[in-house]
Amino acid sequence: MFALLSLAALAAAVVAAPGAAGGDEGCLPDGSGYLTARLRGDLDLDVDWREPSLHCTGMPRPDGRGFRLRFAATLPDGGMLAFVFAPPDLATGEDARAVPVNVTVLQETAGRIYGTRGEERCLLDEVSQRPLPGPEGGPRAWVVEARGFCTAPARALDHGGSLLLTRFDFRGRVDLPAEGPAAQTSADREP
Repeated sequence: MFALLSLAALAAAVVAAPGAAGGDEGCLPDGSGYLTARLRGDLDLDVDWREPSLHCTGMPRPDGRGFRLRFAATLPDGGMLAFVFAPPDLATGEDARAVPVNVTVLQETAGRIYGTRGEERCLLDEVSQRPLPGPEGGPRAWVVEARGFCTAPARALDHGGSLLLTRFDFRGRVDLPAEGPAAQTSADREP
């Protein structure tokens, strides 16, 4: 039950995030943000989203472990679909392979939330990160590019349905606050 409540709280937080409703916020300054994914189950959909129709945000997780990346776009039927990728053990700025990741899919217009409810069901096969230039003393930002897959479906919170992401690839960003607690970076980790 705790996992369901945590997943619902995550969904509420990311839906309320800047750009969540598909505002004017883009992903990357050069317009190179993207998400491709293959969904099977309650939705049979091959996603190929690119800027400017793709909106994305990224932020540290509240507990300081890892970060969250959110990608959203409007579907042809007018509904909004969003994906949240949250690798709890990946520091910002760190390149890695075989990284466990929590995945949440939000059918925002229909009010449906699907979650993997754990980090053993999906994997970032490969992830690379590079810093984005920013204002001196201002927020730090990272470009995050990854590919991955899931071996088990994301289950619906409110009904018996499910979605399987057989593959996904993305390029987005994570913004770190200028002050206060921030997600751990690779420079913060002990050798």
